[in-house]
Amino acid sequence: MIKEKVVNGFHNAPHRSLYHALGLTEEEMQRPLIGVVSSHNEIVPGHVNLDKIAEAVKLGVAMAGGTPIMFPAITVCDGIAMGHVGMKYSLVTRDLIADSTEAMVMAHGFDGLVMIPNCDKNVPGLLMAAARLNIPTVFVSGGPMLAGRVGGKKRSLSSMFEAVGAYKAGKITEEQLTEFERKVCPTCGSCSGMYTANSMNCLTEVLGMGLRGNGTIPAAYSARIELAKHAGMQIMELVKKNIRPRDIMTASAIRNAITADMALGCSTNSMLHLPAIANEGGVPFSLEEVNKISEKTPNLCHLAPAGPTYMEDLNEAGGVYAVLKELEGLGLIDTSVMTCTGKTMAENIKDVCNLDDEVIRKPSNAFSQTGGIAVLKGNLAPDGCVVKRSAVAPEMLVHEGPAKVYESEEEAIAAIYAGKIQKGDVVVIRYEGPAGGPGMREMLSPTSAIAGMGLDKDVALITDGRFSGATRGAAIGHVSPEAVSGGTIAYVKDGDIISIDIPNYKIALKVSDEELTKRRAETPIKKKEVSGYLKRYAAQVSSADKGAIINQ
Repeated sequence: MIKEKVVNGFHNAPHRSLYHALGLTEEEMQRPLIGVVSSHNEIVPGHVNLDKIAEAVKLGVAMAGGTPIMFPAITVCDGIAMGHVGMKYSLVTRDLIADSTEAMVMAHGFDGLVMIPNCDKNVPGLLMAAARLNIPTVFVSGGPMLAGRVGGKKRSLSSMFEAVGAYKAGKITEEQLTEFERKVCPTCGSCSGMYTANSMNCLTEVLGMGLRGNGTIPAAYSARIELAKHAGMQIMELVKKNIRPRDIMTASAIRNAITADMALGCSTNSMLHLPAIANEGGVPFSLEEVNKISEKTPNLCHLAPAGPTYMEDLNEAGGVYAVLKELEGLGLIDTSVMTCTGKTMAENIKDVCNLDDEVIRKPSNAFSQTGGIAVLKGNLAPDGCVVKRSAVAPEMLVHEGPAKVYESEEEAIAAIYAGKIQKGDVVVIRYEGPAGGPGMREMLSPTSAIAGMGLDKDVALITDGRFSGATRGAAIGHVSPEAVSGGTIAYVKDGDIISIDIPNYKIALKVSDEELTKRRAETPIKKKEVSGYLKRYAAQVSSADKGAIINQ
């Protein structure tokens, strides 16, 4: 408890005077001090409602006998940052969030924490901070957005990006584009498909750090406010029992998260965030383990962009716990792990049922008998690259075609819109990795342009950058080593044949070793001039296969 360090005794009178300046009573000072880490802001749709979540959490903490004190965390909206220099500042905020939260907690001596994230880097950043700080912590997110409706069909942000490509290709009118613009994002919340934000919020439940429904209860539902109050009450139980994040986010919990990721069809960004979270908790993580788990885990869900269902549908079907119940029946998860409920996962899911086997398929009727993500290796990516195979058209699972090489996302988008990409091509975008970008931008704009033009079943895209969870198609990212580190991707030339074999986890540049050796000797590595935080980040960040972590 912080009392001896900060509150009690004559020597802490100056500290108490500052607490009095906050308006705290003597009684409040003697209760456990709970940090409420609120990511509320007025620019990110997934965070604009977090002030209400924070107030509900504070009420829950106070109801259970604690003293809630709120402080902020930043976040970037990937949708707004997409396709321009702003995307360089997305992934890098994950470490800023973890570092700034560590600084606030260590400086002020909290007894417990309630983390309130919602969007892409915000959730893993706070999970990293929780593992690093290792004081009792519970998570409650802001919840997913409800799906929009255009033309009688449910839609989401990925539909919007693809509509831009369709408009550019003359497939829809300007009036139809405007209808998409006004209708696809109808409420606050994290975007309504199984994109990165919702992937990580769902995995927070699997990791045991969030209460049931944390990943799926829509932001607009009053049940989300109730969940926040329960999270505030539950942190007091965790403080009382001294249950800490490293008691919860064990190696078994990380394996459970990978398994659930495969069943849910989560964003490929989870393959950056889970290693980073594991690293903070001192838990080993290997990309090789991902394929081993994927081989035996059926893909049970096809949420947007992979299919026609959305987060609200997953919630009605029983949520993450219903998926875990199906996996438990196959013996694929360790249910003995401790969770923030103060109970084991087995106790949490004991009475759970799958309420809709079209949204959460039974294993016997799975979309595939292997998981939603695959790690490919070969001479083009000796240390691995990642693809969301659950969102790849069957005809593109095995593909071979000529490379069209671009030195940046902007170059690739211009070529796509100019009609320079043909059926069968393999688009290669390089110098967009963690250090080379720097910042490892998401490539949603080019993949959406390809899909919107109707080429997603004919064209592959490979990059040392990364992809939004809203991406669909044969989009292969995280190529490691990246171009700026002298990875093979730096030496690909237009017309080179690239072979992709997702079922067998292989990717190959069909160029001889002798030719590659010659190219390495003749081709200079390109390094971008950057300043400020990006310069420091580029100098310190690891490769993507290690999770793009800082100070490993």
